[in-house]
Amino acid sequence: MKRYLLACLAFYFLFLAALAVRAQAPPANPAPSSTINSIKVTGLQKFPQDQVITASGLKKGDVVTAAQIQDATNTLAALGIFSAVNYRFTSKGTAIDLEFQVTEAPVYPISFDNFPWFTSAEIGDAIRSQVGMFTGAAPDSGTMIDQMTAAIENLLASKKINGSVAHQLVALPVGDGMEMQFRVEGVPLRVQSLKIEDPIAANSERLKDRISDVKGQPYSLFALELFENEQVRPLYASKGFLRAQIGPPQSQLVSDVNDPKVSAADVILPVHPGAAYTWKGVSWQGNMAQLSSSLDSMVNLKPGDMADGIKIENIWRNITFEYMRRGYLDMKLDAEPQMDDATHQVFYRVNITEGPLYRMGQLIITGLSLDAEKRLRQVWQIAPGQVFDNNYYESHMTIFAKPSREIFGDLPVHYNEFGHLLRPDTNRHVVDVLLDFK
Repeated sequence: MKRYLLACLAFYFLFLAALAVRAQAPPANPAPSSTINSIKVTGLQKFPQDQVITASGLKKGDVVTAAQIQDATNTLAALGIFSAVNYRFTSKGTAIDLEFQVTEAPVYPISFDNFPWFTSAEIGDAIRSQVGMFTGAAPDSGTMIDQMTAAIENLLASKKINGSVAHQLVALPVGDGMEMQFRVEGVPLRVQSLKIEDPIAANSERLKDRISDVKGQPYSLFALELFENEQVRPLYASKGFLRAQIGPPQSQLVSDVNDPKVSAADVILPVHPGAAYTWKGVSWQGNMAQLSSSLDSMVNLKPGDMADGIKIENIWRNITFEYMRRGYLDMKLDAEPQMDDATHQVFYRVNITEGPLYRMGQLIITGLSLDAEKRLRQVWQIAPGQVFDNNYYESHMTIFAKPSREIFGDLPVHYNEFGHLLRPDTNRHVVDVLLDFK
């Protein structure tokens, strides 16, 4: 019996020793690692390579596994400035030459909507000091825009301004395109007064009626720029001041008259009208589908008339509509003013790129009953092969937006949503019309 117990104890201690050895042994298949000999980034256009490498978290001399390289790739992709990030490497013994292959994503100009405590340059400098790859623009999402937001909040905190910063893509206040707008929330601030420093604007009754669009409203640089471009600028353009310099708005923080504990802003909009111009004439280049004499007949200004900027824009718009009516859907008009500063006359050189003539392709209708579709096809007056009249198309899209007896007669047609799309074929120069009713 004694021998049996000794044998059991010996086996027990041998078993514990085996477990200890196994616990201390390294993994059977450790992840292979390599030393980074070099790193480069291909596909860059806007961003410096060294900053992108820094943002990856890797550097020359690091010993890395494939999983760590993938993590760095994911980090770059999360920034939002790249639409695609991949990597590849070549081996030299235990070393690798690493390459990140990137495709840059769209970035947008930025604006700071309600930060009268700082200039745009000051906010930009604050972002630049904390966000290494900041170039003055922003992606639409990702960790980089989060870093930009945090940098602005830090700037606010340095002035003891308790607010949070939000951002969103908005249409530019003038022209086409989008911008990334930053706003501070949680800080009440309104426009207490608006002064336009020029007698033409100050004496305009129409403009006086629109001051309330911004006066008394929450402070917003975006709203002020809209007011400038939709109300003030047309006033001067209509009087021939084609080179008027307007803005940017200048804001001064004051105590709100309704609550001295709350800040408000007195806003000044500087205006330098310059000289008023008269119309001298226009020349046409590139027009083949329409004679110059036909284009001249659409100009309702004579030499010596005030160069009314609103009328001038309407001339170019009407000519564009006429081309579109004739099937030239890709037509472009570039009006270049030639200003004579001695006589204060303006002459326009207009270059027209007509593009191809488009004809009607298919009319594709979805969402209607067979009878309603048949009725709609009877109403549609552009037959396949005919010159496509874009003006007819645009006017009928407004009519089709809601069910009407004009189109469907007594048929029981009901829909809440209407979508439409042109599908041009640039090879055959035909355009299909797609109508969807829901």
